Order: sequence, then structure tokens, then C-alpha cells
Amino acid sequence: MADHDRAPSPEEILRVIEEQSVATARFVYPNPALLYVPWGVAWLLGFTAFFLHYGLDGRPYAPISQMQALAVLMGAQLVAGAVTSFGIVRMSRPVRGDSSARGAMYGYAWFAGMLLVAVIATRLGPLLPPAESGLVWAGASLMVVAILYMAGGAIWLNWPMFFVGGWVAGVDALGVLLGPGWHALLTAALLGCGFIAIGLWQRRCR
Repeated sequence: MADHDRAPSPEEILRVIEEQSVATARFVYPNPALLYVPWGVAWLLGFTAFFLHYGLDGRPYAPISQMQALAVLMGAQLVAGAVTSFGIVRMSRPVRGDSSARGAMYGYAWFAGMLLVAVIATRLGPLLPPAESGLVWAGASLMVVAILYMAGGAIWLNWPMFFVGGWVAGVDALGVLLGPGWHALLTAALLGCGFIAIGLWQRRCR
């Protein structure tokens, strides 16, 4: 009997199943780089600008206006939201059924959430002092991100993603309680740099 006619061994069958499972997971589960790196870069840039504007004692560390810092943050977050949503929707296209629908809806939710934050903060911001207005923008943005990460963890049964969302919520809450300068510093350091590191590490391990 020729080699190609023989029945595959159990080891070969298990290897094929494992290879197919890994290949399927690459389509079904979001690319970690798309979920973490864009937001890490956006927060590192935007909240560093806010930190230089506010300082920790109310005195700015650099001649950056609040509107300039806000423009950097919101512009970077809108780009991050667009990259994340586009990547997830595109990645979900080869997958049919419920997994594809979940990925598409989750991707659209990112952009919709950031857009809604911009609308609400634009309406309420002028009613508050400048520093508190900036804190509304920043705190609301991170709140949406935290909720969406936790929701994503629930959708894909991904506990690390769920816990990252909880981490974002905790850093956001602590920063809001401490004030604008501390909020900007904690977010840039713990979330900005942290998300870049997490995304690159998970991408490497994927």
C-alpha cells in the first residue's frame, strides 16, 4: 500500500486538529495588537500633553494649552477607535455566522462610543471650569473603553481582556478622584505604556 493510501495515525490527526484550531482562532478572536497598541499610543500622546499642561501642582510644565492637549487626545482616540473597529470588522469577514456578527457589532461599538463621548463632552464642557471640562473628556473616554473591553471579554470569554477593562476602570476612577494632573499622569504611564506593552507581548505569543 502506498504511503498516501495509509490511514493517518492518531498523532497526525491530533496535530491537524490543533493546527486548524489555531488557524480558526486567528480569525475568530481579535488581534491583540489592534485592541491594545492603537489605544496605548493615543493615550501616551494625548495624556502626556494634558500632564504637561496641568502639572501636578496646578502649574504647567510646558506651554501647551488645554485645547491643544484636547485636540491631540481626541484626534488620537478617534484614530485609535477607527483602526480598532476597521480591523475587527475586516478580520470578522472570513468568519460566518454568530462570530462574524459579534465581531462586526463590537467593532462598530468602538467608533460609536468615542463619537458619543465627543458629543456629550462638547455639550457639557462649556458649563464647567476648564480643568474639570478636560477631566470630563478624559474620564468619559476611558469609561467607554473600560466598558467595551469588559464587554469584549464577555463576548469572547476572554478573562485577560475582561480584567484589562477592569484595570482601565480602576485607573480612570483613581485619576478622576485625584484631579486632572494626576489623571493625565496615571493614564499616560499605566495605560498608555501598559497597553503598548500588552499588545506587543500578546501579539508575539499569539
